[in-house]
Amino acid sequence: MSSTPDSQAEAGAAQEATALVASVATAARAAQRAIAGAPRAVKDAALHAMADALAAHEEQILAANALDLARGRDRGMRPGLLDRLALDSGRLEAIAGALREIAALPDPVGQIVDGSVMPNGLRVRRVRVPMGVVGMIYEARPNVTVDVAALAVKSGNAVILRGGSAAQASNAAIVEALRGALASQGLPADLVASVDAAGREGARALMHARGLVDVLVPRGGAGLIRTVVEESTVPVIETGSGNCHIYVDASAEPGAAVDIIVNAKTQRVGVCNAAETLLVHQGIADSWLPRAARALWSRGTTLHADAAARGILRGPAAAEAHQDLLVEATEEDWDTEYGSLDLAVRVVPDVQEAIEHIRAHTTGHTEAVLAQDTAVITAFIAGMDSAAVIVNASTRFTDGGQLGLGAELGISTQKLHARGPMGLTELTTTMWIVEGDGHVRP
Repeated sequence: MSSTPDSQAEAGAAQEATALVASVATAARAAQRAIAGAPRAVKDAALHAMADALAAHEEQILAANALDLARGRDRGMRPGLLDRLALDSGRLEAIAGALREIAALPDPVGQIVDGSVMPNGLRVRRVRVPMGVVGMIYEARPNVTVDVAALAVKSGNAVILRGGSAAQASNAAIVEALRGALASQGLPADLVASVDAAGREGARALMHARGLVDVLVPRGGAGLIRTVVEESTVPVIETGSGNCHIYVDASAEPGAAVDIIVNAKTQRVGVCNAAETLLVHQGIADSWLPRAARALWSRGTTLHADAAARGILRGPAAAEAHQDLLVEATEEDWDTEYGSLDLAVRVVPDVQEAIEHIRAHTTGHTEAVLAQDTAVITAFIAGMDSAAVIVNASTRFTDGGQLGLGAELGISTQKLHARGPMGLTELTTTMWIVEGDGHVRP
């Protein structure tokens, strides 16, 4: 049976993508050897040059981003995703600032993890060394292009990027600027490379580049992450979607609790550390929930509420003006990462019920408890099995930049190698160094 023209074209595209990834990965491997043992001063100078390059190429980068945004609007991209995609002078300046913050951080390469002298006199130590060639598959987040490149350079790695079609113009402009900055410092431009030109076949080829790529990190929606985890033959560090919960206990400080939930839900809706479910202790639901709802409604948030919460919220006069922003919660709502101005709301009898709900529906990203009762806080922390637990603060703080990492590769929700925000240390592995004096094993 002869193949169709479409199948022939698909096979041809796959072959071209495989060849491209192999070529890029081979060049990245050679480039990585040039930086693996480079002094910190060399790497820091490169990071400062990369930051300067973003400023110098601001006009080109923002023009490219405008093209991506226009295409996104034409395709009906959700507001939260458009916000995640968007760059402006302020955001570009902040991204460049993160590069300089990473330059100021200690160099993890060569750090001694532990060491000892064995009874037979052998001197043993474990030291941090770069991963090698890191692949990154992610969606419409041009800031990730810079963050990953910076973390890779500082930790002595090379990185191959597949940033998704929605941000293709933005990523191309950014990668060009970063590669030029590396070359200006006498380092190989191939430390930062992209396979965006190969489209989806490029992502698939990257997933199957075992032996050429040392580790692969997906960052994006649940569908993308699941595809990479299930299809990749390259070892994967799994990042997770963010169905993040906030539990407001009866002992919570009311005003602070309102401010925290508003910040966690509405500051940036398209990010993985935005709150998606609010659990409220029944002891304060009647008094506190209407106050919180008014603040959320004023920012356009739709509340997907259970029966108890709806019964409370139908009463206040404020609810009458926002009936379109109060809907019945379904079972699906408890498992949804909205990425929009939507929030699931449930009234619970106590902290134990909140814990049970979270453990049934969490994606293992971030959970927060708002309480003054130390027994409640202790029980909540003990009951969680997520990458981050936050006490009396917004879920938005689960972020590498906010937690002193300068930037992040992503938020790992798995338990092997790395968990939580992944920074410089998480882009290293360890090497055993064993020194003897003519020792032989008896």
